Amino acid sequence: MSHSLSHGKPIDVGHFGLLQEDLPPPPPPGMPAPRLDLNAWFPAELRGHPLELEIGSGKGTFLVGQAAATPGVNYIGVEWARAFWSYAADRARRHALENVRLLRADAAVFVRWHCPDALFRQVHIYFPDPWPKARQQKRRIIQAEFLRELHRTLAPGGQIRIATDHADYFQWMLDHAAQVSGIFERLPFESPDSAGEGELVGTNFERKYRREGRPFHAMILRRL
Repeated sequence: MSHSLSHGKPIDVGHFGLLQEDLPPPPPPGMPAPRLDLNAWFPAELRGHPLELEIGSGKGTFLVGQAAATPGVNYIGVEWARAFWSYAADRARRHALENVRLLRADAAVFVRWHCPDALFRQVHIYFPDPWPKARQQKRRIIQAEFLRELHRTLAPGGQIRIATDHADYFQWMLDHAAQVSGIFERLPFESPDSAGEGELVGTNFERKYRREGRPFHAMILRRL
């Protein structure tokens, strides 16, 4: 853990932090996917609450704020960068947010193999890596195929909430959303409960980019 994140304090993910290597491996071809009971990650008294997923939680700013603002909702955050994942899990522990779990994993692998059907009320994807070079764009998380996979995991009427500062990536998002227009409808973006006054979402990236004067682009895709 870098001192720039932890300020020299020890990091303890406790039971708030989970690892991809602790999950069942993807199955051999032709075998069923090992879907997990994700509600079992939370205390028994919280397991009846709606469940939401954040892809790319970073340092956990949105997740911690939103979970505190909406204690009747459970949240799973997925982050690949180990330093960010451990810092976010430690933040959840320090705030005693039992309705939060942080998973260090490849989000596409987790969604495809481990997430059950019709489970999530919302999926949050805020300021994903734009991979701006042409040869990198195949690594962008927003792809029509991935949107179809998220559609499978959403409860009826569930939403994917997307925000970015990158105009080219947003056009890419619109193009891929158009490819799945038969299963989603596009809606105007509405800020979550935890966003501050004048904020779109309230992530660290947004606050940094807002100081730089960057424009933002956002949308909601609602499951049909």
